[in-house]
Amino acid sequence: MKQTIAGTSVASSPERKSVKLDGTSRSYDPRVRAIRPDLADVALADLYFAPHYAAPVPRSCVVAASMLRAAPDAAASAVSELLYGESFHMLDARAGWAWGYCGHDHYVGYVPLDALGEPAEASHIARGIAPVFAAADIKSPVQMLLPAGAKLAGTAQGDFLAIAEGFVHQRHVRTLADVESDWVAVAERHLGAPYIWGGRGLGLDCSGLVQIALAACGINAPRDTDQQAEAVGEALGDNAALRRGDIVFFPGHVGLMVDGERLIHANAHAMAVTIEPLDDVVARLRDTHEQPVTGRRRITT
Repeated sequence: MKQTIAGTSVASSPERKSVKLDGTSRSYDPRVRAIRPDLADVALADLYFAPHYAAPVPRSCVVAASMLRAAPDAAASAVSELLYGESFHMLDARAGWAWGYCGHDHYVGYVPLDALGEPAEASHIARGIAPVFAAADIKSPVQMLLPAGAKLAGTAQGDFLAIAEGFVHQRHVRTLADVESDWVAVAERHLGAPYIWGGRGLGLDCSGLVQIALAACGINAPRDTDQQAEAVGEALGDNAALRRGDIVFFPGHVGLMVDGERLIHANAHAMAVTIEPLDDVVARLRDTHEQPVTGRRRITT
């Protein structure tokens, strides 16, 4: 037996799954639980009731970046961003939109169907902004710009990596095995990038910058500030001195310490990724927040 989603035929079991519903209802975070009034991820069938369940169909982002939106509408609020080569698990497709969740953090939302294609096994990751050339020649036309963190499936051709859309210079990428160790240095490559709500690519928001920087060092972090405040690193005592790499949380905001006094963060005050004294950030927030710093965490492994 097969089911079809957006013209894609995928195998499914002819046997129906029997689920017993009992006990009290459970609350859930809709940001990372793929549940709609009409449909839910089949992996949640034992936990939550829905009229219908769907098995996810693996897809991959085939454009430089695509915003993940709260509704199937280009004018809907962006909730995150899917980068080239990142996986997306599609549960529904209609009217030009796919609904599902991102493979790297399980964040749920809608992306345009034409931003998705067949999954490919990545071999490399873009270190920073990576131009894709039309030929294996730096003087050839640039086809597209890939953001840092884009995942590439390609083969080496001299100084270049040949991918489906063209050629990327080897100096702009690293292999998957070549994990970085300094997430602050990764974040610093984004200095001056514009602040974009939901952004994780050529523009970023505060938690997007932290997530991308940690990911380059092999550290998985959830998408949003409140999630990161619960899941990343270990809490620091109030008297502990801050150092490079520590994560500082504010009401609805987060940044990384460059050293004991300065913070790098994507912020709406400058509308860019900037480095500034932590004391200046705290001073700006003091007028509107009784407790400007809500948490401090350190990654120790």
